[in-house]
Amino acid sequence: MAQISSLSAETETLSQVLGLVEAFKAFDADNDGKINAAELGGILGSLGYQASEQDVRAMMQQGDTNRDGFLSIEEFLGMNTKNLEFGGLENVLKNAFEALDVDGDEVVTAEELYEVVGDDLGYELSLEDCQGIIASIDIDGDGAVSFEDFKLIVNSL
Repeated sequence: MAQISSLSAETETLSQVLGLVEAFKAFDADNDGKINAAELGGILGSLGYQASEQDVRAMMQQGDTNRDGFLSIEEFLGMNTKNLEFGGLENVLKNAFEALDVDGDEVVTAEELYEVVGDDLGYELSLEDCQGIIASIDIDGDGAVSFEDFKLIVNSL
């Protein structure tokens, strides 16, 4: 189990990731779940960055790992989180998951979430709130969240 202070760092990083998800949504003007070169160039221009067509093409090539001509949310997050202090998004999620997995059984329950987030970190969440959070991401309905379920949070955003 990771230290609680480590969870605070991961929480901050997860907040940055949520900001990236919001940025992706802003870039994805047509809401099709992917960013094309025109959308990327348009949003950069609206932010005051005058990117040339060549700059935009280079950014697209850097992030478009499956070479379909678009940036998916996964590619966008990968492109923007690869230099995270914790070694990328996968490691951040793993560290956060381990900090929440109080008993080390490789699943997080509502009670564990409540204990760590409510008691140790001081957030104003009730046990019922935590049960709702766990239920919303509990893929198999067993009342707990595995790491694979936990990783789906980013994809579902």
